Order: sequence, then structure tokens, then C-alpha cells
Amino acid sequence: MLTFFNAFKRILVGRPYGNERLAHTLLPKRIALPVFASDALSSAAYAPDEILLTLALAGVTAVTVSPWVGLAVMVVLLTVVASYRQNVHAYPSGGGDYEIASANLGKSAGLTVASALLVDYVLTVAVSMSSAAAYLVTAVPALHGNQATIAVIGVALLVLINLRGIREAGSVFALPAYIFMASVLGMCVTGAVQFFSGNLEQAPSAALDLVPEAGLDSGLVGLAGAFLLLRAFSSGAAALTGVEAISNGVPTFRKPKSTNAATTLLLLGVIATAMLAGILAMANLTKVHVAQDPATQLTLNGEPVGEGYVQHPVISQLAETIFGGGSIPFYIVVAATGLILVFASNTAFNGFPVLGSILARDGYLPRQMRTRGDRLAFSNGIISLGLGALVLIVAFDADVTRLIQLYIVGVFVSFTASQLGMIRHWTGKLRTERDKDVRRRMQRSRAINALGFGMTALVLLIVIITKFTHGAWIALLAMAVLYAIMYSIRVHYDTVARELTLREDEHGLALPSRVNAVILISQIHKPALRAIAYARASRPSSLNAITVDIDPEETRRTMAEWDRLQIPVPLTVLSSPYRETISPVLAYLREARRNAPRELFVVYIPEYVVGRWWEQLLHNQTALRIKARLHFEPSIMVASVPWQLASSHDAQGEPAGGPGAGPGNRG
Repeated sequence: MLTFFNAFKRILVGRPYGNERLAHTLLPKRIALPVFASDALSSAAYAPDEILLTLALAGVTAVTVSPWVGLAVMVVLLTVVASYRQNVHAYPSGGGDYEIASANLGKSAGLTVASALLVDYVLTVAVSMSSAAAYLVTAVPALHGNQATIAVIGVALLVLINLRGIREAGSVFALPAYIFMASVLGMCVTGAVQFFSGNLEQAPSAALDLVPEAGLDSGLVGLAGAFLLLRAFSSGAAALTGVEAISNGVPTFRKPKSTNAATTLLLLGVIATAMLAGILAMANLTKVHVAQDPATQLTLNGEPVGEGYVQHPVISQLAETIFGGGSIPFYIVVAATGLILVFASNTAFNGFPVLGSILARDGYLPRQMRTRGDRLAFSNGIISLGLGALVLIVAFDADVTRLIQLYIVGVFVSFTASQLGMIRHWTGKLRTERDKDVRRRMQRSRAINALGFGMTALVLLIVIITKFTHGAWIALLAMAVLYAIMYSIRVHYDTVARELTLREDEHGLALPSRVNAVILISQIHKPALRAIAYARASRPSSLNAITVDIDPEETRRTMAEWDRLQIPVPLTVLSSPYRETISPVLAYLREARRNAPRELFVVYIPEYVVGRWWEQLLHNQTALRIKARLHFEPSIMVASVPWQLASSHDAQGEPAGGPGAGPGNRG
């Protein structure tokens, strides 16, 4: 059965790579762009929707300001990209925002950034995959209502692809990412040509009226309107998610790593800005109308469209308007958008495991997170991220509008902290640098990071204020819980290290005065005789066998067989009035240890080795419970004596009991 699972794993994941293959997993810029930038690029697929959905609460007039909201988002995006170009040159090790905050602001700030990033990575997968499911439903209306199931399947496939290795995943994702960029930008250019030639048609939803929410009937005027405008901006700021992934992934770039990472960041900023601007401009020109509750907020001739109306995402409506519904370009745009949203999740699958491995190295996460799998990927981090995203998708039923409210908070916490850290980094460098040209470059970098800090801090404040009651509090709570967990893990590791460290006066552990062997006997059979033989071969100071009297008749047979075989070891019968096995054994050993506190006791436990998973459920349960309890007892060691049953040797063709097993080896 084990062989079957190994074969199945090879089919899914592929053959294992040796350590020498690690250098071959490094990425050129053409692959790194879709791998690390697909999250930020794909934000163009849902950031415009969120801006329009929020402004729609104030009616049709409010929607017309969407390009200006988008412009504000684009200014912040380009500023953050410029700031992170300084980051990748100063900190190319891959720690990203976590390393910058830890080195310049202290460990607490670094742990805060780490918790924010980990939460945001999980949300990236959940939001992107849920949005991809929505686009798939656009192309295949028969799947409507199954978005959560589709998103779950998508996450499972992404986990599998990433377990096969980062380079292989990048090769899979590269072509669809470039098709998405070309198709969306081509759609916007085609729409602009149609507009200037007077041939641009209105979107199918342009005929629908938007019913303002109560209190927003007068549009964006007043305090409520200003608050709604800020909410729209904070929702559109989702376009910035994923920018930090490149700074976390610098080690996976080919040399020169920092230069290639900075170039990829620049390409990301230019392309993402062009796409966001084009989509919002086209949505405004074609009068695309979307609503958070389309059944009641959208009306036709004064009547609500009702539950039967299926609202398509903005890009789908634009593709239908510009290219015509059912046309080949329409399906290319919709399919490419759906795929890039799936692949956007892959950015998190590259960032989360690397950050997790760094945190594990620093003692804030379990050390298993540092382990590379068969394909040189951080398998445990990949699986953990997938499980976290699945929980969110199922809990929120793959509803993008509900999930997006939890989004962004974490990434802007990391943005703000890293930019403040970079300001302190450059300030410290300037104190010791004397070269004028170098100082000038440092001052320019500090100015860029200062501008980035000011903008990201302002956006973070806006996001918290406008989104707190809409779900941001959940993300903040998750960050606080994760911070407490990671801090507790570090405290645990530090405590263990202190306990295990030798003091100056300790050059080794004192030898026990005597070693006493105790054999657990349930009945007289080959495994029991092997345990007796091995215990005798160890030449202990004393040797005793014990059995627990649960069934008097069985106990009498055991004692009679013991006498018949003339086993040269004393057998002690432990009383068990409540038919319980573990307590009498523990009581016997504790009493023996009290009588000889400086002596060591070795408990020999016969165990079966089986070859089928269901056989394990039928054997060794009592032995496992006894071993688990004895591990907490000082001065007591446990020695498992295996006896291989026939099922464990079928594949090897060896006799039961293992090589050399037989009557002549029973002792």
C-alpha cells in the first residue's frame, strides 16, 4: 500500500529533484512577471468592479466619478511601485517587508508585518479564485450557483501545480498571463477607436437605472457622500495587492537578482496602471451599471429586474459591448480574465511559502515550514495556504464582494511599515556615508520611500475607517491571533533551547547506577518471546516481565504457558479491578522508580508491523497509548520490539517476522 501511495505521489507531483537542481528553478524576467505580478495585474479584473459597485450605492450620477477614483488609485500604485524598487535593491534576501520592518523597527513590528502578509496571502487566493469562478459562470451560465465548488476545485489544482515546483508552475502560467494583458489592453484600444469613430455602443446594462441607497439619494454631496467616495477608493486600492510579492521573491530571480526584480516591478506598475485606466474609461463611456444587490438596485422602466437577473462582471460586459457577445474575441477576453484570476492566486503560493520558511528559520512558525519537498518547493507552506483559502471560500460562499471587505488591510499594514523601515534604513546609512554621489542616491531613495510612507499610511487609515464595520475587523482580528500564535511559538522554541543547552559545569549526563528492563506481556506468542530475547541480550541489571490481569482465565493460561516454556524471567501479574491496562503499568513503574530514583528503567513493548492501513487500526492501539503516557515519565525509556506480519513482507518476499526470524532466534 505504501508503494501505491508513492507511485500515486509520483504521478501527481513528479519525480523528486536533487539539491543540485535548485539553481535551475531560478526565473528569468519573462517568467517572473506572470509568476509574481499576476496578482497585481489581475486586480484590474475586480478593482474596477469594486469601485463601481460602491459608487452605485449613490446612483447613476456618482458612477461618473469612477475614473477620478481610479486615478487616485493609480497615483498610489505608481508611488508604491517606485518605493518597492528601492526595497529590492536594499534588501534582496527575500524577507521583503518582514525583514525590513524587523531590521529597522524591531521584532514586534516585523511580526506584525508578517502576520498581516500571511493573512493577506490567504485572502488573495480566496478572492482571486472566487472572482475567477464568477467569470467562469459568465461564460457558462449553467454553472451559476456553483461558484464555491468551482473555487474549491481551482485551489486544489493550484496546490497540486505548485507542489510540482515553482519553475514548472511559472511555465504553466506565463502564456495565459500574457494573453490576458494583450486581450484586455487590446479591448481597451479597440473601444477607444470605436469611441473616436462614433461606433462605440452602450453596454447591455446601460438601459438599467440605479436606485440609490437610503441616505444617498442626493449623490456624493455631504458627509455620507464623502465617506462613500473614500469607501470606493479603499475598495479600488485592491489594485495594489501583490506589489509586495516581488520584493519577497527576489531570491528566485536570475542574476542580477535586484536589477531584474526592479525591472519586473516597473513593468508591473506600467501595465497595471494602463489596464486599470482603460477599463474604468471604457466602463464610463459604455455606461456599465453594476450593483451590490442587482435584484433590487437595478430597475428597468421603474421595475426592479428581480432575482432572475444575472449580473456579469465589468470586463465581461465591456467585451460583449466592444466585440459582441458570443464572438471569439469575447470568449478570449473572458477566458483569459478567468485564468489570470486563477493564476493571481499563484502569486500568494510563491510568497506565502517563502515567507513561512523565513519565519520558521527565525522560530516564529513550526520548523516543518522550512522543509523543501520532492520538487524543491516549500510543500508544507503551499498546503497550509491552500487549506486556509479553502476555509474562507467555503465560509463566505465564494462571494467576492464580502471577501473583498477583509482584503487590503493586511497589505497596507505591510506597505506602511516597510516604507517607514526604509526611511530609517536610509537615515542610518546617511550617518556614515561620505561619498557625495552615494549620499545623493540615498537621499533620493529616502524621499521616494517617505512619499510612499505618507500615501500608504493615509490609505491604511482610510481603509480601516471605511471598511472596519464591513468586515475589515475580521482581518485585523486574524492578524492579532496569528501574531499571538507566532509569538507563542517563538517563546516555546526559546524555552526548549534554554532547557537543552549545557551549562558550563555540564560536560555530559551522569550514567545511571543501574539499568532495569521491564517487558510488557499480553500473551505468550512470537513477538513476546522476541522482546524477551532482546531484553536479555541487552544485559540489564535486572529483568522482569509484567502482565495485567484483565481476564482471569487468559491470565491463568499465560502463566501456565510461561511455566511450561520455562522462561528464565520472573513474571509479575498486576491487578486491574477496573479492567484497565495503562494505569496498573504506570503505577508499577512509578513505584519501582520511587524505590530506585537514580536507576534507569527500559520498557520493552512487542509490536506488530502490518502492511495495510486498515490493519493498523486493529493492532498496537494499547501499545501506542502506553508509549504516549510513558514519554512523560522521567527515567523511563521505551523500546519497541517489532514483529513483521506476513502482510508487511508481501512486496519484499520475506518471511513473517523478518529476516532471520524463527524458532532458533527466540532466545
